[in-house]
Amino acid sequence: MPLPPFIDALHRPALPLPEDKVSARALRSDKGLVVFFTFHEDVDLPAHSHGAQWGTVLEGSMELTISGETRTVRPGDSYSIPAGAEHSARIPAGAVILDIFEEADRYALSD
Repeated sequence: MPLPPFIDALHRPALPLPEDKVSARALRSDKGLVVFFTFHEDVDLPAHSHGAQWGTVLEGSMELTISGETRTVRPGDSYSIPAGAEHSARIPAGAVILDIFEEADRYALSD
């Protein structure tokens, strides 16, 4: 599912993954950061933690592990990751995910 042009025109967050694997667009406020992720290749995100995060799968699926509990989330499913909770994910190519981060400065943004 391609994102609409007005979302695709948002800022690009500086991610620790190459854009040929995952592309993203972001909108920031002083209260948080909203990021639309589109996965072009399968991605395994290693266990990590940070501030609180809420998300939903728009297309595809994701195998998400939060504090040792694993579940598969699909379109329409949402998840909430508490601040400091260790989590990891396996995300197949084609997934489109919307995440909202408590940390407004989670990623640097560029045009």
